[in-house]
Amino acid sequence: QVQLVESGGGLVQPGGSLRLSCAASGIIFRHYTMAWYRQAPGKQRELVATITTDETTSYLDSVKGRFTIDRYNTGNSAYLHMHRLRPEDAGVYYCHARLHATEFWGQGTQVTVSS
Repeated sequence: QVQLVESGGGLVQPGGSLRLSCAASGIIFRHYTMAWYRQAPGKQRELVATITTDETTSYLDSVKGRFTIDRYNTGNSAYLHMHRLRPEDAGVYYCHARLHATEFWGQGTQVTVSS
């Protein structure tokens, strides 16, 4: 059974930082491209950051320079380090794993950015 379990969300003030974690099980983690998506209320889910199997990364323009995605294959984990958070960064953040046409989603973790 495949599971992607996110953690690390919460309430943070504007300008603050959070680290999201995604723990994967049931897949050969190192074979999968990992990504973080987010969805704000009333908005479509959007791709925030991606890290490929060779650790090539890409980011949504609005988070470049503030967010960093990385992965720890030995620990079957992926992370999203978020700094200088803005109110518009708030939403449910989802971990995503993809290998060709096969994909899996986590259940999401809530990030709230508010003073």
